Amino acid sequence: MSLSPAVSLTRDLIRCPSVTPKDAGALDVVERTLKGAGFESHRLLFTEDGTPDVDNLFATIGSGAPHLVFAGHTDVVPSGDVARWSCDPFAGEIVGERIIGRGASDMKGAIGAFMAATLAYVERHGAPRTGTISFLITGDEEGPSINGTIKMLDWAKARGERFDHAIVGEPTNVSALGDTIKIGRRGSLNGRIRVIGKQGHVAYPHRAANPVPVIARIVASLSSHEFDRGTAHFDRTNLEVSSIDVGNPAVNVIPAEARAQFNVRFNDAWTLETLRAHITQLVEEAAGEARVELEFLPSNAVSFITHPGDFTELVSQAVKDVTGLTPELSTSGGTSDARFITRDCPVVEFGLTNETIHAVDENARVADIDALAAVYLRILELYFGA
Repeated sequence: MSLSPAVSLTRDLIRCPSVTPKDAGALDVVERTLKGAGFESHRLLFTEDGTPDVDNLFATIGSGAPHLVFAGHTDVVPSGDVARWSCDPFAGEIVGERIIGRGASDMKGAIGAFMAATLAYVERHGAPRTGTISFLITGDEEGPSINGTIKMLDWAKARGERFDHAIVGEPTNVSALGDTIKIGRRGSLNGRIRVIGKQGHVAYPHRAANPVPVIARIVASLSSHEFDRGTAHFDRTNLEVSSIDVGNPAVNVIPAEARAQFNVRFNDAWTLETLRAHITQLVEEAAGEARVELEFLPSNAVSFITHPGDFTELVSQAVKDVTGLTPELSTSGGTSDARFITRDCPVVEFGLTNETIHAVDENARVADIDALAAVYLRILELYFGA
């Protein structure tokens, strides 16, 4: 079976079992391909105590402004129970109209399309006469996100790189290629609550301090609280309690403590600092005189927005030119490495459909991968005036 460049590269990437933080040769595929097109390549290994070492890639062609960055990740989540897959999750088998494999949609298909589009552009037009194309590819997006994109950006800035715009290849589309571009993302904050009581016999409550009613009040307060009513481009901030745990198997014992944990997905009305302060106040008010410990887990998942303008219009036009669809400009979904890139330049996300990401038999339509490559090629031609 003859495969297009985009699909062939996608298959090559899937066949590298790059479960985060292992690279397993995936970045070699990218580096080899881009070097063949004249890119200058840099392999960047970043480390930090308490986190796994991560291999990353920065590759560039051309010089000066405007500077367009294709950003993404080659690491993938584990396959889970391989017996539940219809084929080897790292074989990249093509079954019917789809290629099956871990990372097919998230996001090796997009990286394959990035490369195919760039190769086609360079073949047709040469390297940009005025401007730069770069690839910023990490192996740490599905992991802690500490030794990947954020450190690559610092490294690039230190060497004088200045980015004008970026496209992240996350799977943004809901049901059809071309229906959604992500122009922002909500932030994410996790927290844990511990109510400290005093254990005792249920028949003598005056000799104990029951933490259960206290944790119930706190959970009710947080769950029912209206943080905001949404903003111009975002839905309202939402807090979900994900666990309440007392750990008490006895029905006649007042427990010594009760715990809960929660996650907040927040919009651009909040920063991490203002949100932490607001939640702390809510917890303290609901707890009253009870002893409560509130812990916020470390987070670098801030909300961001790339306001609609010339760049979003250019990307939307490229999508429409190829797919015939006018994409919705959305801020829904989880977090991505675009949250780091936004500090340096405007960034949007556009990739494949997301219905099978992280699932058994993750897959992508072969036709969608080719169409995505065509969209990226059209973006390059519009961006550099080819």
